[in-house]
Amino acid sequence: MTDLTTWTFWMSVACLAYVYAGFPLLVAVVAWFRRRTVQAAPATPSVSLIIAAYDEEAVIGDRLENALALDYPAGRLEILVAADGCSDGTEAIVERYADRGVRLLSLPRQGKIRALNAAAAQATGELLVFSDANIMCHPQALRMLARNFADPAVGGVAGHTVYRLEEGSESSSQGESLYWDYDTRLKQLESLTGNIVSAHGGLYAVRRSLYRPVADTAVTDDFAISTEVVAQGYRLVFEPAALASEVAVPEARREFCRRVRLMTRGLRGVVLRRRLLNPLRFGFYSVVLFSHKVLRRLALVPLVLIAGTSAYLAPTHPFYFSAAAAQALFYALAVVGLLLRRTAIGRLKPIYIPFYYCMANVASGVALVQLLTGRRIELWQPQRHPAIPAGSTGARR
Repeated sequence: MTDLTTWTFWMSVACLAYVYAGFPLLVAVVAWFRRRTVQAAPATPSVSLIIAAYDEEAVIGDRLENALALDYPAGRLEILVAADGCSDGTEAIVERYADRGVRLLSLPRQGKIRALNAAAAQATGELLVFSDANIMCHPQALRMLARNFADPAVGGVAGHTVYRLEEGSESSSQGESLYWDYDTRLKQLESLTGNIVSAHGGLYAVRRSLYRPVADTAVTDDFAISTEVVAQGYRLVFEPAALASEVAVPEARREFCRRVRLMTRGLRGVVLRRRLLNPLRFGFYSVVLFSHKVLRRLALVPLVLIAGTSAYLAPTHPFYFSAAAAQALFYALAVVGLLLRRTAIGRLKPIYIPFYYCMANVASGVALVQLLTGRRIELWQPQRHPAIPAGSTGARR
């Protein structure tokens, strides 16, 4: 029994070590050897900017002003707002921009993916650019995306979304911002290997000729749309100069709901794109996809195994006792972070990092259970909205 427990402990440690250290190192090494840059050049192909909106009256006006102020030839840019059964004043606000070229697609409530499918079907641009209603783009963002499509091997480009912190936000928003900083650095390396794993929904573009309507409405839209580019043999790359920003979810409860929904739909997305896991056909991208989107999201399993086995082995050797004690301290700090998330102490890195890390992994565990039990999440409830139905795991994206 002790031998099996020891083996389980070390295998779990090895799995975590690969996820958080080995995989980034592997990507860095492959990126260094391959250096697959993009043959970018100034270009202004026609662009359809698609913004999906559900009850966005608080932000949609600012979003459209931002879109209309983008530095892109007016005759080469169309703006479409796909209103997914809005029950507030979103559609009325969008209609005020009709004389400035903004098109409103008034749709019944059917979910974000169907709204995007409907908008893509009516779009006329050579490039489809997808963006959220609360995103603010840098004036040059579209030009920075578009220049990558001068390379005929490129089929999709992800923009660089950064997070702003609202005053008075709970410490989870700092954890979210830190996580996306790490994810951005990883994307830069992944891009040099050939492809990033998928685009972030805040801002990304694909060739309209490569867009395929997403049939499964219970998957993450940005993952399903952007990985279709890779499935068709084109590159999906990252453009760090295509800047956009959004406010981090200010409350831990809402961030937890967002991550549960994101991961549940994300895991379903991997199932949808499971053929991309074949390295004989898709090469190193399959390794990136499995490591980034599967192993990382299942990290709760080795974490639980390490906690259990180290506690069991603690009386047998000082090393295992120390490992169990270190984990107990880490999880105690996470609890402190939860309790003090609204305070200055809770916003200290040694406090909010354990808290956010544990919250994210618990969310992944809930998502895994929902996937295995067949739970489908098809409708979306943006987490920036102050009112969220009780028991809902809906979230932005």
